[in-house]
Amino acid sequence: MNFSQLLKQVRNKQVDSVYLILGDQEYLSDQIKQAFIGLIPDAERSMNIGNYDMEETPISAAVEDAISVPFFGERRLVLVNRPYFLTGLRVKSKVEHHVDDFLDYLQHPEQSTIMVIFAPYEKLDARKKVTKMLKKVATTVEIGKLRESEIKSTVKRAITDKGYQIDPEALERMMQLTGGKLTPMMNDLPKLLLYNEATKTITLESVNGLVSPSIEQSVFDLVNSVLKRNAKESMDIYQNLILESNEPIGINAVLIQQFRLLLQVMILQKHGYSQGNLASSLKVHPYRVKLALQTVRHFNYQQLRDAYIGLVDTEREMKSTNRSPELLFELFLLKFMRPDVA
Repeated sequence: MNFSQLLKQVRNKQVDSVYLILGDQEYLSDQIKQAFIGLIPDAERSMNIGNYDMEETPISAAVEDAISVPFFGERRLVLVNRPYFLTGLRVKSKVEHHVDDFLDYLQHPEQSTIMVIFAPYEKLDARKKVTKMLKKVATTVEIGKLRESEIKSTVKRAITDKGYQIDPEALERMMQLTGGKLTPMMNDLPKLLLYNEATKTITLESVNGLVSPSIEQSVFDLVNSVLKRNAKESMDIYQNLILESNEPIGINAVLIQQFRLLLQVMILQKHGYSQGNLASSLKVHPYRVKLALQTVRHFNYQQLRDAYIGLVDTEREMKSTNRSPELLFELFLLKFMRPDVA
């Protein structure tokens, strides 16, 4: 089931006993939570809604709530957040989870309770008994893997619902600046709506002025600037990243990741991989793959390889010497941009 199908089901009040919301899309998760909360009358919410964070509270507390009879109402809603015990992740938490209680509940869910489990992860550990049981019992809703068209349509729908419209180039620029991530795009909407209140049209100019680029997008711009051997522009972007409180070693690490992605995309594309296959195989956001494909058309393997190796060497020096990280990055640029480097 997808996000739209779930909302339609909830609005029609034809709900199941257990839901698994899989994926890290904060905006969509919040929309889903509000839709389910809307099923409980205002006067009953304080007594019939339980909200549990599994990094702070044991699953047995949520189960105990779920088996309770609704207090002067028809339904009880139990929201379970960050169930890391369904994954292979190691989380610094002192909470001890007795998953047997949860397994017992899944075998006989309470019919008057709606349990909604929000798992903001790429995937769960399918080998675990509790994961197998949950996937067997729950209605699973995938919200993490949205296509570019789905992200754009969600943003446009939110804008249209407010009585506004957005220029196509402005929407494309929003995608670019946020790295194609829905939640940052939706977080930026209120200020764009306010700025364009007079015309009711969100323009490219307002997007450029009000939407701050993500570090991934800034690094993407830096990558292209480095590959084009534009030293001044590269240092300007780098200094802006520093001014935004990004640590040099962190910037370098993201640069390495980006060049590694470009190399992987170039190699796999030559082996016949499509854009969709690349995103799935490399486990990265589809929009990042789209931008990577646009970049690798203009550069050769040797250029990407030289930049990647140079940055790896720079990272090693950053970790092993007392020399200024910013100076080390400048030295990397000077070396890479020498005329004798192919």
